[in-house]
Amino acid sequence: RLGQLNKLGELRDEAYENSHIYKEKTKKWHDARIKGNKIFEPGDKVLLFNSRLRFFSGKLRTRWYGPYTVVQVFPHGAIELVGKDGMKFKVNGHRVKHFEEGASNEEENMPLMALDET
Repeated sequence: RLGQLNKLGELRDEAYENSHIYKEKTKKWHDARIKGNKIFEPGDKVLLFNSRLRFFSGKLRTRWYGPYTVVQVFPHGAIELVGKDGMKFKVNGHRVKHFEEGASNEEENMPLMALDET
């Protein structure tokens, strides 16, 4: 029985080591696939993801609002934004993405709730 207990301890240590190796590989795989375009500078235009729960939001409605202008980027990941009305607010950097200006008109950048009323 003492031999079996020693063997069980060795199996536990080996399983722990294999788990640690698996976690490192998974983290490396995940980090390699994260988009690196999340570096913001003051003056950049960004879109803000609205994650509020809505009961009748509709499947095809966009949840990205904006564009907003970046005022300040904090070292801990927060970003200060300013809207068209001049109101400043801070958000988590994970909730924003770069706004690519193209051949879009002003109506496409507004929230769809405002478009439904017209």
